[in-house]
Amino acid sequence: MPHRSRLACIVIDCKTDDLDDACRFWSAALAIEGKVDEDGKYAVLKSPEGEPRILLQAVSHDSRVHLDIETDDKEAEAARLTALGAKRVGDHPRWIIMEAPSGHRFCLVGPQRSDFEENAPTVG
Repeated sequence: MPHRSRLACIVIDCKTDDLDDACRFWSAALAIEGKVDEDGKYAVLKSPEGEPRILLQAVSHDSRVHLDIETDDKEAEAARLTALGAKRVGDHPRWIIMEAPSGHRFCLVGPQRSDFEENAPTVG
């Protein structure tokens, strides 16, 4: 089924209970402002307009980087990517966790950036 899909976010998973140090490091390393949310679970780095978002996420698993792909139809996108060789490894109320044939994890999420309708390509 035709739908829209594109890279939304680069997520830096940080195995930590306190994102403040990670936020300070990545903000300085990338020379962009960052702020930890009230819950301390996420920090958003302010990417330039038109670029994918950069998000830090406190996690319990080993630190790694994963991608979020934004789509207006998560189930259709999961089916399309499965046909390309990916596998579905988990479901969350707001996202689907997938794994590429290379072993890299990524998530399918709803539209995140304000220009999604205008600029996301149609796939499927």
